[in-house]
Amino acid sequence: MFKKRDRNEIRVIRHARVRKKISGTPDMPRLSVYRSNKHIQAQLIDDVAGKTLCAASTLEKDIQDQLNELDKKGAAKLVGKLIGERAVQAGIKAVVFDRGGYVYTGRVAEVAAGAREAGLDF
Repeated sequence: MFKKRDRNEIRVIRHARVRKKISGTPDMPRLSVYRSNKHIQAQLIDDVAGKTLCAASTLEKDIQDQLNELDKKGAAKLVGKLIGERAVQAGIKAVVFDRGGYVYTGRVAEVAAGAREAGLDF
């Protein structure tokens, strides 16, 4: 009998395959997205130094009031705008988008759209 892999295991394998090809530098960090059933998180990563430059998440206390009236896609777009604003404040204009093995649709695409609205290029 073959053991069927669960969806997250397949996603992790897909993410590892993509990560072989892309990496973040200090000039052009990697915008990494993590999606769970309830929340979404995004962070800018410098893979050369192994450091997170800035991050945004639906778990943050200061945006909880705004999230109450939004659906999950709206929350994802808000997180994208937030990470974009923080990146622009840090002097970052261009990033490499890392969708984390997820399909580029729905909430992942909304994070990208929000980041582009805030002024990031990718």
